[in-house]
Amino acid sequence: MMKILVLLSIVSFLLPGSSHAAEEKPLSLNRKAVAVIYSGQEKMHYSVSWSGGIKIGDLYLTISPLGCGDDLAITARVTDYGMFKFFYPLDDTFVTCIRGPLQLPYRYEVHQLEGRDMDARRLTLYDQENFSVVYRKNDNPESVYSMDGTAYNEFSSFYITRALRLIPGQEEIVPAFVDKKRNLVAVKVFGLEPRRSIFGTINTIKVMPKMKFRGLYDKDGDTVFWLTNDTCRVPVEIDSKILIGSLVAELVEYSNPACKLQEKD
Repeated sequence: MMKILVLLSIVSFLLPGSSHAAEEKPLSLNRKAVAVIYSGQEKMHYSVSWSGGIKIGDLYLTISPLGCGDDLAITARVTDYGMFKFFYPLDDTFVTCIRGPLQLPYRYEVHQLEGRDMDARRLTLYDQENFSVVYRKNDNPESVYSMDGTAYNEFSSFYITRALRLIPGQEEIVPAFVDKKRNLVAVKVFGLEPRRSIFGTINTIKVMPKMKFRGLYDKDGDTVFWLTNDTCRVPVEIDSKILIGSLVAELVEYSNPACKLQEKD
């Protein structure tokens, strides 16, 4: 149980789900939001808790330059907290390399240090021009998959979702390669909603990805997140329902010199 709760805190929060009825359309990006989110200077720290406010871990998200043109790296790290480290120590790192005007992934590395003896590495390479994906776990043979278009992964889909126009009452579609295939992601955009945060009580955009597949870690139920209603689109809170209760990731630290909170798009 401890293992499941901690693992769910990452990808179940960040990965939108597929919708079989979704119709693929070109992404409609908010250019001002793109400039802020992908400035290469953003750092976010979330405290992850289970129902009743029991803290189980921390989630760190950063985006930084790779030193090669305009390429960027999205780095996510999840760690255990308190008594959970005695039952199931956890220190997982996820690095997604992205580039181009649509910030598509081309390399995705996962290093999982879990429990007393798990030390797993996963590598995924995306050929966005030829629509193919190469996957390898540890020293196992490579697996090659084909796609019918470009696609994001777990973390790059979360970031590009923040950069969409996000018009209340409308759905946005993002293609994502998950579970060995390309899926069309449907993200429902609700109206504005005041939310308490580290910035005080501010207006936020409520967004709900439609979960239809499991991804790297199991999850169950809906995920909802709240983005600041400005050019920064900061995710101040992420809630995810699970089989027993829910998980809540609350933003506790944020920095990005390119961000001017409450600057309208």
